[in-house]
Amino acid sequence: MKDPRHRILTVGAVAVSAALSIAIGVRLTAYGVPPALLVACTASCLATFSSLLFRLAGAWSTTTHRCTRPGCDFRVSLTHATPADSRRWQEIAARHPHRN
Repeated sequence: MKDPRHRILTVGAVAVSAALSIAIGVRLTAYGVPPALLVACTASCLATFSSLLFRLAGAWSTTTHRCTRPGCDFRVSLTHATPADSRRWQEIAARHPHRN
């Protein structure tokens, strides 16, 4: 089951995206933009704002562990991880096979 904070964050992101898109649509209406173009612009703003806010929410809830060896690009990204899982993956990143 998903974390209740995640659901609230998702609903909030959609609500903020919708409010911003509607505000832009209202401003465009004042300039006499045709309805078809108005719908297209509002929908594209909704998609863009939602994508941005979902990415920010994902980044906020993601932990990344990297290898400390210079030049090594090994990394592990965990979403909604428990402290025990995070510590376990941190140790794995520190001693992965490319480390030797």
